[in-house]
Amino acid sequence: MSNMSLEKILNFTPEATRKLSKNKIIRLVFIIIRTLVGEIEEQKKKIDELLEKNKRLQKELDQDRKQKINKEVNQPSSKKPEWDKDGNPKPPTKSKNRKKKKDKKKEGSGNKSKNNLVPESVNYNRLDNCPECGMDLSQEEAIIEKDKEGNKKENSRVVEDIVEPSEKTIITKEVQERKRCPKCKKLVTAKTERALPGSDIGINTIVLSVYSWVICCISFPKLQAYLNSFMKLTISTAGLSKLIIRVAKISTPIYDEILEDVRNKPTVWADETGWRIKGKLWWLWIFANKHSAYYWPDESRGSPVVERILGSIFLGVLISDAWGAYNTIVCAKQTCMVHISRKIRKFIEAYPQYKSIMTFYVKLRRIIKDGEKLQKIRQEIGEDAFCRRLKQLKKRLNQLLKWKNPNQVLKEVIKKVYRQKKHILTFVEYKDVPSHNNYGEYIIRKGVLKRKISGGSMSVEGARAYACLQSIAQTCHLRGIPFLVFLRKSLVHYILTGKPLLLSEYEKNKVELIELKEAA
Repeated sequence: MSNMSLEKILNFTPEATRKLSKNKIIRLVFIIIRTLVGEIEEQKKKIDELLEKNKRLQKELDQDRKQKINKEVNQPSSKKPEWDKDGNPKPPTKSKNRKKKKDKKKEGSGNKSKNNLVPESVNYNRLDNCPECGMDLSQEEAIIEKDKEGNKKENSRVVEDIVEPSEKTIITKEVQERKRCPKCKKLVTAKTERALPGSDIGINTIVLSVYSWVICCISFPKLQAYLNSFMKLTISTAGLSKLIIRVAKISTPIYDEILEDVRNKPTVWADETGWRIKGKLWWLWIFANKHSAYYWPDESRGSPVVERILGSIFLGVLISDAWGAYNTIVCAKQTCMVHISRKIRKFIEAYPQYKSIMTFYVKLRRIIKDGEKLQKIRQEIGEDAFCRRLKQLKKRLNQLLKWKNPNQVLKEVIKKVYRQKKHILTFVEYKDVPSHNNYGEYIIRKGVLKRKISGGSMSVEGARAYACLQSIAQTCHLRGIPFLVFLRKSLVHYILTGKPLLLSEYEKNKVELIELKEAA
């Protein structure tokens, strides 16, 4: 009976089962359970294999994204180096190799190589007159040059250019067929992918306008002039504003998706900068991780904004400057030590006679450097050794903040550092958390550039539209997604289905294509 298969057991008739003893029935039940457990384990193995494959593909995508932004993201703040050499900070000297690279760039055009480009057409440039003296050369034979191997050498180059500005725009009449569906009995209308419902502006113009306004920071009057001069498209600034606000409203589900991703990731960088709406001071906030960036304009610079975005309790680590609005939220926090360093340097410059401030600064810097080293070697030394060293590091910080007989200026410096005592060494305990907020400053720089050019927004709706579209554009950049391509696909998806294409859906389709290529 022990060798009996599950198929045979299941084929037992009720009459045959009644004839069996209790012990035999128990054995049969045991065989059934053992067989099912084996099948469950096989299915689990298959699921684990699929999960591992998915993880590997996701890792490849993440690596591609990191390669594009790591150079910009991981650099210290542009104003001062993070933790420089002892004494007065000096900018790093430029190496000879760097100079050589720059010189090489100057020699060429700075463009990519044209050797791999396939020309769509060939333009033969005739030489009928001498450019030096004007002599007629139409009857002269062209000189055929040859290389070292004796092959014909063509005096040519491949040129890339944009389409010449047209005298008029492409105007099409979109005829939309209407039919009565025999199944649902409804009158349905064909949809066009060339324009948004009810709009007389084509999808290409919409995408170009959004890109120019968000990425290139072109104002509405300049954008209007560009479309009119080069594209021969007549549209008012008010029309452009309404068009872009409409695109932002359509893209709200994508905006919400980005916010959800920011809330659910273990690390968030936050920062804020001034933003004017009709001359009134507002604030442009950013909350970002390595995959998403969420911009939000608000009248307030206070803690309610932080709680609205992240909630009153955040399970991850919040990295920010020492602004008090971030203190109310319950979570692990890391204060930007570059900001702290910058404040101490101001005291050093203002009071050079007090050498104790420089001594305090050097000691604090040494603690941070040792913390960064400890963070890197955590796995090598083991948890016990790590905990001991971290305890020693915190002890050194406590001793530093208990400076004996400080002067009035140093007392003020210590007071500022003491306020952030709990949030100075948080980064040591987390793998991918830095001691500074440089990444947050990098993300918010896009908004600062827009503000410098346009001066802010003319309405709350316009500010919200900018925040929404900049969030999508920056998130696309961080994930290695072409913003223009995604925006166009998202709008076309909205035309056909009534809903925009989400970033998660776009990435899912991308992963599926990779899997199909691998299978092929």
